Amino acid sequence: MKRRDFIQRALCATASSALFTSFTGKLSLAHAATLSGGRLLGNDYRALVCVYMYGGNDAFNMMAPSSTALYNQYAGARGELALPQAELLSLNPSVAPVGGGSYGFSPSMPLLRGLFNQAQSPLAIAANVGPLLYPITKAQYQAGSVPVPAQLFSHSDQTVTWQRPAADAQNRRGWGGRLADMFQDTNQNQQLSMNISIDGENVFQAGDDVVPYFVGQNGAEGVSFLEDWQPQRRAAFLALRDAAHGNALQRQYATIMRRSMDNEVMINEALDGETPLTTAFPNTHLGRQLRMIARLINVRSPLQMQRQIFFVGIGGFDTHDNQLNDHAAQLAELDGALAAFYASTVEMSLQDSVTTFTASEFGRTTSVNGDGTDHGWGSHHMVLGGAVNGRRIYGIPPNLGVGGPDDAGWGQIIPTASVDQYAATIARWYGVPPGEMSTVFPNIGRFATADLGFMSPA
Repeated sequence: MKRRDFIQRALCATASSALFTSFTGKLSLAHAATLSGGRLLGNDYRALVCVYMYGGNDAFNMMAPSSTALYNQYAGARGELALPQAELLSLNPSVAPVGGGSYGFSPSMPLLRGLFNQAQSPLAIAANVGPLLYPITKAQYQAGSVPVPAQLFSHSDQTVTWQRPAADAQNRRGWGGRLADMFQDTNQNQQLSMNISIDGENVFQAGDDVVPYFVGQNGAEGVSFLEDWQPQRRAAFLALRDAAHGNALQRQYATIMRRSMDNEVMINEALDGETPLTTAFPNTHLGRQLRMIARLINVRSPLQMQRQIFFVGIGGFDTHDNQLNDHAAQLAELDGALAAFYASTVEMSLQDSVTTFTASEFGRTTSVNGDGTDHGWGSHHMVLGGAVNGRRIYGIPPNLGVGGPDDAGWGQIIPTASVDQYAATIARWYGVPPGEMSTVFPNIGRFATADLGFMSPA
């Protein structure tokens, strides 16, 4: 093997295991961020699972108005892309949503609809959430009198904005990373990161101190080319890895490589010894990812983990064309995978300890561009788990009428709840005290409340 090829393959293997979210962040040689409130210790097991929908989920077809007046507004904007009123799966919230009316899930979501309508429901909807710098009205937006996040309606920019702790943050650090920085001392196992991604690189899990870790759908991924080497060559590589390097960059690279290889052995040994779960997962991209998370949670004790944050992703939501067919398929995959994952937490008796939530860079426009929709702003999101105050639609569902009070223009709906509020509600359940919330979300004081109410007390 040529030296250049070896270096390239080694870098790829290390990156896939250690998650190089940003080069400077992961190769920081002497960095120890001090949080204003110091470290926090959790005394029980808790896990967060972020399900990211790449492309901008059309939440207004995921959950659509079903009462006549609201449906007519929706259908007037959507035209041929409006789901038939009779086919919507009716939701039966325990408290009427703000503004009244009724709503239904897409016909592709019967399992999640069933969870929502349970008497002790584990599923809640956070209505019309999006990135904001301040609360803003249509008049303020059109006048430009209140600032808004940069590069609205851009996939790449808003993906980063959604995952950061503030819409005006300038670095590539995420709010999941900040939580991990605060809670990492909770875990007895300090070798394995508390942040694990099954879907590769993301900003959400990147912290100042915590280095997220990649795991594949079938287990930890190793340095595959070593398996093909002869023992003498492999021994030479390990000796080079473990040598006392004089160069700081070499030392850091060797440290990451060693941690990656040790974590592979640790995780796969734990998975090999697990008592298998009986919950059946759909054989889909998202189903396989969530099945791996369930397995990792199932071996939390041998891995000595008490606080964890996971990330999975599903693409295909950029529905500019063929939306009715493509979006239905994406929602069906989401429906099956989320329902199975929640069932697995029940099987482990951990439903109250695991909270799953959706995220996406933006919603879609209420207007249509033929047989699809364009990049929007506000969107609905789902939160699932035993600690969720379910069977409720939280926040303010928007007016979907053409040119209505929530229409910024072109059918782009102005959010009525910020990502900061959505995330802070989840973080409070995870264990962040109210007095420390601004440490994680520096803009949270700009909004009326830091708690949207969809989580039970911490």
